[in-house]
Amino acid sequence: MSEDALLALEQAELPPAGRRLFCNRTLNLRAIEAIGFDMDYTLVHYRVDEWERRAYEHLKKRLIARGFPIEDLQFDPEVAVLGLILDVELGNIVKANRFGYVKRSSHGTRMMPFEDQRTAYDRTVIDLSDRRWAFLNTLFGLSEACMFAQLVDRLDAGTLHVTWQASPGVDPDAPVRDGLLSYAQLYHIVRSSLDATHMEGALKAEIIASPEQFVVLDPELPLALLDLASAGKKLVVITNSEWHYTQAMMSYAFDRYLPAGKTWRSLFDLVIVAARKPLFFTERMPAFEVLDEAGHLLPATGALEVGKTYLGGHSRLVERGLGVPGEQILYVGDHIFADVNVSKSVSRWRTCLVIRDLERELDALASFGDAQRALSEMMAKKELLEHRYSQLRVTALRIEEGYGDPPEGVTLSMLRAKMRDLRAGLVAIDERIAPLARRSGELASGRWGLLLRTGNDKSHLARQIERHADVYTSRVSNFLHSTPFVYLRSPRGSLPHDPGPEGGIA
Repeated sequence: MSEDALLALEQAELPPAGRRLFCNRTLNLRAIEAIGFDMDYTLVHYRVDEWERRAYEHLKKRLIARGFPIEDLQFDPEVAVLGLILDVELGNIVKANRFGYVKRSSHGTRMMPFEDQRTAYDRTVIDLSDRRWAFLNTLFGLSEACMFAQLVDRLDAGTLHVTWQASPGVDPDAPVRDGLLSYAQLYHIVRSSLDATHMEGALKAEIIASPEQFVVLDPELPLALLDLASAGKKLVVITNSEWHYTQAMMSYAFDRYLPAGKTWRSLFDLVIVAARKPLFFTERMPAFEVLDEAGHLLPATGALEVGKTYLGGHSRLVERGLGVPGEQILYVGDHIFADVNVSKSVSRWRTCLVIRDLERELDALASFGDAQRALSEMMAKKELLEHRYSQLRVTALRIEEGYGDPPEGVTLSMLRAKMRDLRAGLVAIDERIAPLARRSGELASGRWGLLLRTGNDKSHLARQIERHADVYTSRVSNFLHSTPFVYLRSPRGSLPHDPGPEGGIA
């Protein structure tokens, strides 16, 4: 190694923001003995618009077969983004803050005016355990949300006359509006039809036939996994996808980048397909060994054996097969509930959430950096002017009501003149703030703004990530930049009374 190359390693800088691992709960990767990975949108990333457009088309075909007159509908990727919530009772899509209060909303595909939103949600706090709400916690939900919103438009217009047929999981006694389907019934028809689309396999057959159209290759990913394995980590795939699909996708995404004679299968100590997450973490389901490329199965009666592929099973079998306790296993996935929430709360595994759109979010924030600083300065000035205005107003009140100890020589007319001046200053600064605030609210998505924020507050999605993901990042290959030896420290949490820009005291 040349002196220049050695110096470059010695003086290595941190990776750019979009390629970092972000830590909510301190994690020493050196103490992690095994790492499990989901596959879809985790190890294998897809071109979201292409995948969801095809899923939408398959869904549309099923609904047309049920009598829905929707031949002209097309997938619109702008209708919904990750982390939104469907209100299946009112036919709305909403974005909430960390406390569960609705901050933006659309009825069908139409964004709701503030007054309509306030009327609908003034006394509402979102509770995701309520069947009224469907959380879009994975990119696979975008086609579902788009179709639901478009069908709400048709239902409201009176052009969606469909005979009600009970579907699994749908309350047949749910109210019918004016002889039409309720929004909840409409949603459950969409949900069950999309589930059937995924179960049928025609969509995945298209992906297998033309993976180059759908799969985003990442040349750094195999090297990242080789580093982890060489550092002594046991690697596991735990995916809900079937064996033949897993084999096809992983071969396409990995084999071209591996040393001669190696395949994706050589990277992993265990492979578990058709895992049925979240049940994989909550139930004791049987496991079957996958015997060959054709997918023939044999019941697994003992411990899982390293080097083999299994169908089904449960998390305790993985722990026993690897000889690693749950607290020394890190699980990496893209689904907040099925991958991160349940593995952490039930199995006590450490967790890492993959959010591919995080890179776009960070790029948007960086591009708005100068404007954000100007906006923050103006907001601080506005706060100071409001404070001064309030001091003048309460002094005037004391003089009018004859109590307290008002300043000597200060009259009501003097106070009111100063108040008019300050009010004019506030109006002027509001006029400067307004366009920047609008731009800030449209970063990343003109309709919904940033994924992880609602104005100055955290979004409901951000709160879920904060609660359940020890670590989050934009892609698995970011482990390459941090190395298997990284010690990830959670930042000091800010509070409103903290001094400095992260708190509330300047």
